[in-house]
Amino acid sequence: MYHYLVAVIMGIVEGLTEFIPVSSTGHLILAGQLLDFTGDKAKSFEIFIQLGAILAIVVLYRRKITAMAFRWKSPWREKGLTPWHIGLAMAPAVLFGFLLYHPIKERLFTPLTVLIGLVAGGVYMIFAEKLNRPTPVKDVEKITLLQAFLVGIFQCLALWPGFSRSGATIAGALLIGIGLRAAADFSFILAVPMMAGATTLDMYKSASALNAHDAALFAVGFVVSFFVAWLAVATFLKILERVKLSPFAYYRFGVAAVFGLYLFGR
Repeated sequence: MYHYLVAVIMGIVEGLTEFIPVSSTGHLILAGQLLDFTGDKAKSFEIFIQLGAILAIVVLYRRKITAMAFRWKSPWREKGLTPWHIGLAMAPAVLFGFLLYHPIKERLFTPLTVLIGLVAGGVYMIFAEKLNRPTPVKDVEKITLLQAFLVGIFQCLALWPGFSRSGATIAGALLIGIGLRAAADFSFILAVPMMAGATTLDMYKSASALNAHDAALFAVGFVVSFFVAWLAVATFLKILERVKLSPFAYYRFGVAAVFGLYLFGR
């Protein structure tokens, strides 16, 4: 029974943190340490429940994603977001992720590196907000191909666990003139193919650690992650323009301090 409670807690953590700029990977690693839920099966579980969060984005953005899917013929003539925007934004992280996959998985997925990522990502987010650059692009449909590619370069920062993919992309978008809501929309839509691809690859590589008895446990985490992510994203979009990024950065500092004391102060 305890394992199902852990599945619910981890599903809540994943759903709450996957798309807001606080690092879901970091929170899952730290939560796993607290719950003594570690090892190959735990890693596979953490990867699988991301699919629930991805599905929540597909449902929330289904109209934009559907419209975008039909604008693939000519990126220079189409008005609005196209698959070419997403492809250009994916390219840098896909390339570096492929080249550095093993070093990242073997060396960076530790509590210490997560704490470093939480702090560094928070500083980066505050810098992007306080720089206060003009943001003329207020609608995700107005993002240019060049801006999409530049956001993709910023996304590479999230290859460091704890940095946060949404934090890296939203803050990066601010630096190149994209408004907060448009940045968040683009970050979430971009997350669907990025996370789906990375999750599928990770699940394939870790399939040997799973068995049929794990199906119910994984299903619980998936469902909880889906509903919590849906609520978290809907709430985040409503408050983003009002609260901006700094409160999330300060939260990251707090989490890093608390878990740092817990993990290394004993």
